[in-house]
Amino acid sequence: MDELLERVRLGLDRLSPKAAYAAAEAGGLLVDIRYAALRERDGLIPGALVVERNELEWRLDPQGSHRAAEATGHDLRVVVVCNEGYASSLAAVSLRQLGLRHATDLDGGFQAWRAAGLPVEAAAR
Repeated sequence: MDELLERVRLGLDRLSPKAAYAAAEAGGLLVDIRYAALRERDGLIPGALVVERNELEWRLDPQGSHRAAEATGHDLRVVVVCNEGYASSLAAVSLRQLGLRHATDLDGGFQAWRAAGLPVEAAAR
């Protein structure tokens, strides 16, 4: 698995938490793929689109019949966020295979975001 991650990350320009924040401020889309229990425990990134990992490709394909309204085109800057930055790398590569050429992920995931002191809000209960 470590070798696979190393290989797929070669093609990604993984973002630090502050760079991901800046990308979102510039119109990029943060996509939180963490499962519900982690979101409830740790909170949410304000403005991030929450999409369960098993629905990601369906919801982010700009030409798909089940796409999210935020999936506006193949040029969209998408930053995938998981808990610690592992699953998000694989997910970002999958989105690139769909033609989302600017998809990448957050290095260190949500935990790095929170540790950097960036905004987090409590999950609705």
